[in-house]
Amino acid sequence: MTTPSKLNIDPAKLNAFLGQALNDMGAAFQTALIILGERLGLYKAMAGAGPLLPVDLAKKTETDERYVREWLCAQAASGYVIYDPASGCFTLPDEQALLLAVDSGPAYLPAAYQIIASTVVDEPQLRETFKTGFGFGWHQHCKGLFEGTERFFRPSYAANLITSWIPALKGVEEKLRRGAQVADVGCGHGASTILMAQAYPKSTFTGYDYHEPSIQHAATAAKQAGVADRVTFKVAASKDYPGSGFDLVAFFDCLHDMGDPVGAARHVRSTLKPDGTWLIVEPFAGDRIEDNLNPVGRVFYAASTMICTPASRSQEIGLALGAQAGERKLRDVATQGGFTHFRCATETPFNLVLEAQP
Repeated sequence: MTTPSKLNIDPAKLNAFLGQALNDMGAAFQTALIILGERLGLYKAMAGAGPLLPVDLAKKTETDERYVREWLCAQAASGYVIYDPASGCFTLPDEQALLLAVDSGPAYLPAAYQIIASTVVDEPQLRETFKTGFGFGWHQHCKGLFEGTERFFRPSYAANLITSWIPALKGVEEKLRRGAQVADVGCGHGASTILMAQAYPKSTFTGYDYHEPSIQHAATAAKQAGVADRVTFKVAASKDYPGSGFDLVAFFDCLHDMGDPVGAARHVRSTLKPDGTWLIVEPFAGDRIEDNLNPVGRVFYAASTMICTPASRSQEIGLALGAQAGERKLRDVATQGGFTHFRCATETPFNLVLEAQP
């Protein structure tokens, strides 16, 4: 065991790291506070309301003023709300409100914190995977992960899928407008499937996921969205989902979670039409570790450690690409699966949008 006497301490570096650690502690505590603020409607009540006293916010949300005041102080210390000492009021700026109070906005942050909270709940079981090397399947996580994932990714899909990602694919948008057969593999709660169905009423869609509760949720969501006549959801895995003759097969943020992504790629190729397209959306990443040592990579590596890598290790092969696989590794998967054409069609700061064809 290393003792302090054996460590060569640089006081300046020690203080710098302590400051970083304190900042991270405050950020970690925000997880529960942000979820609480969402569920109590505190952010939505503050959005567009201008300066509010704690008592005003408490009245608007039917909550206790003393608790609300302490919550507001914590939010102000984190820079999430602004405090005015002269008036004693707190304000949620519009920029923060867009991310904290608008669940249809471009990036709804409370949903991300729901995902983070789920990993804390599951930590004891995940701790064992470090010792055994075994996996921890997606289906083994607590319910908060499934809900948070759909709520977090849906705004990004809504903002980009129809307007940017599909148009970036060669000839796909035209096929969808005329009427095409589409498979959405690893569809989860069905957000991406439903968005495509709403945008392309002449096409038909089938969503596949091995997690039965997610498929049940997706089927209900399709009925509520009024697209159940053109959308079907089925329980099936990526390597054996039924059907063939698809014009488009889509994998949204799930290929790296699969135990045998090459096997999945082979199956995709066997179910596509000769001129079909495989759309692969993956977390943005460079090909080298050092390319990803940044704030975005920090989030994705953490999620990959607690969710993606254990999910892959729980399956056959257990390749464990990880959420920061990068384009080169993903290209290798597609090539080994029999695809001869592969390119990055477009990207965002958070996504790689890849196109593969036979």
